[in-house]
Amino acid sequence: MAFQGIERRCSVYTSLGFSGGLPRNETTFASILKKEGYRTGLIGKWHQGLNCKSRSDHCHHPEMYGFDFYYGMPHTLSPPCWPDPSRDTELSINYKLWMCLQLVAIVVLTLVLGKLSGWFSVPWSLIIAMTLFIVLLSYAWFSSLTTDLYWDCLMMRGHEITEQPMKAERAGSIMVQEAVSFIEKNRLHPFLLFFSFLHVHVPLPTTDKFMGISKHGLYGDNVEEMDFMVGTILNAIDANGLKNNTLVYFASDHGGHLEARRGHTQLGGWNGIYKGGKGMSGWEGGIRVPGIIRWPQMLQAGKVIDEPTSLMDVLPTLASLVGVPLPSDRVIDGRDLMPLLQGKVQHSEHEFLFHYCGSYLHAIRWRETGSARVWKVHYMTPVFSPQGAIGCYDILFCQCTGENVTRHSPPLVFDLSRDPSESTPLSPDTEPLYNLVINSVEEALAEHRQTLTPVPPQMPDCRLDNVWLRPCCGVFPFCLCDHEKKDAGLRN
Repeated sequence: MAFQGIERRCSVYTSLGFSGGLPRNETTFASILKKEGYRTGLIGKWHQGLNCKSRSDHCHHPEMYGFDFYYGMPHTLSPPCWPDPSRDTELSINYKLWMCLQLVAIVVLTLVLGKLSGWFSVPWSLIIAMTLFIVLLSYAWFSSLTTDLYWDCLMMRGHEITEQPMKAERAGSIMVQEAVSFIEKNRLHPFLLFFSFLHVHVPLPTTDKFMGISKHGLYGDNVEEMDFMVGTILNAIDANGLKNNTLVYFASDHGGHLEARRGHTQLGGWNGIYKGGKGMSGWEGGIRVPGIIRWPQMLQAGKVIDEPTSLMDVLPTLASLVGVPLPSDRVIDGRDLMPLLQGKVQHSEHEFLFHYCGSYLHAIRWRETGSARVWKVHYMTPVFSPQGAIGCYDILFCQCTGENVTRHSPPLVFDLSRDPSESTPLSPDTEPLYNLVINSVEEALAEHRQTLTPVPPQMPDCRLDNVWLRPCCGVFPFCLCDHEKKDAGLRN
């Protein structure tokens, strides 16, 4: 587990110009399965860093972590990525400017060689002026590319940039085509495919085919398109005769983003009765998401399991399925899900789950052994703003620490089995087991802290944006390209 004692300014990478990423000594489920002969692929969002010292070293590329194949977005979607009505014009200008500068550079080089060789006489002032023209034009073009659209909204296939900036509404369709191709190519071999959707993340890029078909606005349209894409991938599995021996796990990494709005239109989804949302790692609305699992040969269809599990369970589950022991040099917090999914046990192995916001512990969940009751203890909660709101609308994302967080001593206690909305905190006067809950959770927390290991900080200041680390599809700063354009008609 990550060391809790380091002050961090943010919890995710905010730019591809940032030097940092997933530590190379981490063991991923892809690397485990690759060693067992599986073909491994990642399609979609990566967001675990890319470069270290130069824009092309790709020290944090997915291939460094066990993935044989990669197609997707090395960063994450952000509002500048879509819509972009000027993209095609800028691509054309970029190409023409680059061609112009190449011609001028050839002329300058010819003049320099000619003058030094005595072939002809040209004033140095002309050569210097033409060189300055190249420098100034390059700088002017670079200065015009001021938004994240040009430097973070891009797509890669392997180590090659295929679109910069990406055509966001087209990306999902190409991703699905790549997934179907990966399945077809590897149907005779064991394979792992991690498909990380760009849906349903703001700015919700959606194709015209799905615009306006939902009763829930753009967000609903985007969900409908994702549903179609999931069906396409499942159909590819079935068509290749892989349905019965392929485990499919569909889940989300967090709840809806309540603060994502355009005017009065909700763009980030909704979390029903559950308080909080994305970025709130204590409240149920931020962390309680459904999981859907399909494996006809091994699992009963239609079964509903109401037990707390975690995405951390993916690694130990896959390791168990391929018969590989878990790494022994670190504490693995996940648990093998198969006994629970197959009905061999009735309850999750997670008696306690520790809910962190970045490196700060916000809450602990306790599923009392031998009881149906589930307790939640909150040590910190975000301050919602403006007053009376249900999210952090004034700052877009709730913070993990600082003045916008309330520390609770004694902590807030909720009985999720009776109060899933976390609306009424308990006290010794209203809950006879209050002190037992507090003491049990504190003992578990003390044991948990013994498992924490100091690690070097990966994001000392993620606001840094180093120009020399920004990926470039071409010769910097003429980086715009679209290598997918020739196939756009087939893929849309």
